[in-house]
Amino acid sequence: MSETVQRLEPLERRPLSDRTCLVTGSSRGIGREIAFELARCGADVAVNYRSSEERARQVTETIEANGETAVPVQADVADPEAVERMAAEVRDELGEIDVLVNNAGITVDRKFEEMTYEDWQTVIDVNLNGAFNCTKAFYEDIKTSEHGRLINISSVVGQQGNYGQANYATSKGGLFAFTRTLALELASTGSTANCVAPGFTETDMLEKVPERIQEKIREDIPLDRFADPEDVVGMVRFLASDHADYMTGQVIGINGGMEW
Repeated sequence: MSETVQRLEPLERRPLSDRTCLVTGSSRGIGREIAFELARCGADVAVNYRSSEERARQVTETIEANGETAVPVQADVADPEAVERMAAEVRDELGEIDVLVNNAGITVDRKFEEMTYEDWQTVIDVNLNGAFNCTKAFYEDIKTSEHGRLINISSVVGQQGNYGQANYATSKGGLFAFTRTLALELASTGSTANCVAPGFTETDMLEKVPERIQEKIREDIPLDRFADPEDVVGMVRFLASDHADYMTGQVIGINGGMEW
């Protein structure tokens, strides 16, 4: 081979083998697929759940059956004390984390004129305050890690709003500003913060939407289909990897071409 020909490094087969990750709300839906993907790439994964213990254990057992390391950890992310307890448990089991994926989220849909304070606060507490609580509990881990990553899972609804979802849209839109601010504050340490904003995705949450509404939503998606959770996990994997070292403060839409 000529000395002038550049050598190509082989692809990394386990690009996250030196990372420990926590994925909130990962007993089902997008969170579960993110946990599987991070584990497939070699990361140790803490699988957070609020009440679905059996499902969380199924996720960890699947990961362990494939030769990787995972632990289920219970906490309602809306409860700061519960999150602190979870943080201590994760560190006891796996050590300090490198990657936090704030994925946990709920909906309580209602037209604004009929929305109660409880409807509003319940969604804000989980979707926005939950991201704060978890980031606060693991902030020093992310800040001091050589591979520190904060990855917030938002939604296209946070970008364009949605009928009957003032609470959900506000909570998800708030994650954009939260992400950009944390990106600035973490930058001096080399750690990053980014946000993924999926479109309407085939999960339990979407199944609750009446079929006629689903059809109307689909009409507004240029790719003419809902996202599969696997459409989202590749971006999370990228953001968690060394390939995203110079990427921070970004909101990345994965929405089939929807405008916002």
